[in-house]
Amino acid sequence: MRTLTMLTTMAALALPVAAARAADPVTIQLKWVAQAQFAGYFVAKDKGFYKDAGLDVTINPGGPDVAPPQVIAGGGADVVVDWMPSALASREKGVPLVNISQTFKHSGLELVCRKDTGIKKPEDLRGKTVGIWYGGNEYPFLNWMSKLDIPTDGSAKGVKVLKQGFNVDPILQKQADCVSAMTYNEYWQIIDGGYKPSDLVVFNYEKEGVNTLEDGLYAMEPKLKDPAFVAKMAKFVKASVKGWEYAKAHEDEAVKIILAADTTGSKTEKDQKRMMGEVAKLLAPGNEELDPKDYDRTVAVLMSGKSDPVITKKPEGAWTHAVYEAMK
Repeated sequence: MRTLTMLTTMAALALPVAAARAADPVTIQLKWVAQAQFAGYFVAKDKGFYKDAGLDVTINPGGPDVAPPQVIAGGGADVVVDWMPSALASREKGVPLVNISQTFKHSGLELVCRKDTGIKKPEDLRGKTVGIWYGGNEYPFLNWMSKLDIPTDGSAKGVKVLKQGFNVDPILQKQADCVSAMTYNEYWQIIDGGYKPSDLVVFNYEKEGVNTLEDGLYAMEPKLKDPAFVAKMAKFVKASVKGWEYAKAHEDEAVKIILAADTTGSKTEKDQKRMMGEVAKLLAPGNEELDPKDYDRTVAVLMSGKSDPVITKKPEGAWTHAVYEAMK
């Protein structure tokens, strides 16, 4: 009897351990620090959506010194958030990244100009100084200028390109006539810097037809050959989509979750709330499956650089719907 009781007790004690081991670990590496740009993942974790899917998810924030492709190549993550220009450039250099889900359907990248410079239409950029982000983010702009036949050599009939840092100081200090901005971040920094919307002229790259795909989820190609890993990613993506849907429907709660996760304190509640509202506009409504047409357009833009294209040939196997098929 005593032996039976001891065995029963030991079995009961082992149950929590077995339950803990049942959760499948997943590590996601973000492109930037914890902010509303990544709300869906933090909400899915906070609300228990990942736990309900049998996942134990670790969310690693990014930053200026963090390159998601390098992190995943080194085994530091199972899945990363990255822009497609970066992912495809990394793939061509030997990091076999594959898009498994496209979080942002629309582009948030834009060029914001001071109206007092006389800029009203794209052709008015001739003779102006423009702040541009590099590292792959410059190609939508360069492709746009090429289509308009506007040189980027700083000549009177062209534009002078200023390499822009992670701020909007060039426009605030009037060192540039225009700067690069995201609809959910830097645009509002310009507004907070003293400009009114009526003081600005905004060119959205998507409306100009030269945008590239932004935030998407990427995994390593060799891992995707394992059905068990694909099944795990299917559970992760499905729970993440649920997190994004909840964040869109409960923006105030999502912002509080983000603020609790942000260890940098760089964004105020006001900042995060504005970002959440703008990010919601970029999401694919209830479906983050990559549209091949969007992919083809992005590849065309990235190959359009005359002297220094982001990629030199069309990638093969750079995206898959296998994860979505596994969700059905």
